[in-house]
Amino acid sequence: MEISLLTKEDLLEFKIELLLDIERILDEKIQHLEYTPKSMDPEWVRSKSIRDFMNISPGTLQNLRVTGKIKFKKVLGSYYYNIDDLKKLFENEKG
Repeated sequence: MEISLLTKEDLLEFKIELLLDIERILDEKIQHLEYTPKSMDPEWVRSKSIRDFMNISPGTLQNLRVTGKIKFKKVLGSYYYNIDDLKKLFENEKG
């Protein structure tokens, strides 16, 4: 029978690996939620999805937020934007 001793360093390494695995799983779940089918048409969308869809920089999106041109909510450090406000903003720019 082989006896293995665990050191504090072993436990720290395990902790880091476990946290990275949890973070990866959560990121996968979030990405799955961000790319929901159009039929669901979410009312609020995360910053990254908006920037990718509109092909704008984080600074441009922040400027729209700070100037009050679009509604937003901040939840746990992430910004969510109202799709209807974005549509109205760009419809007004066309007209």
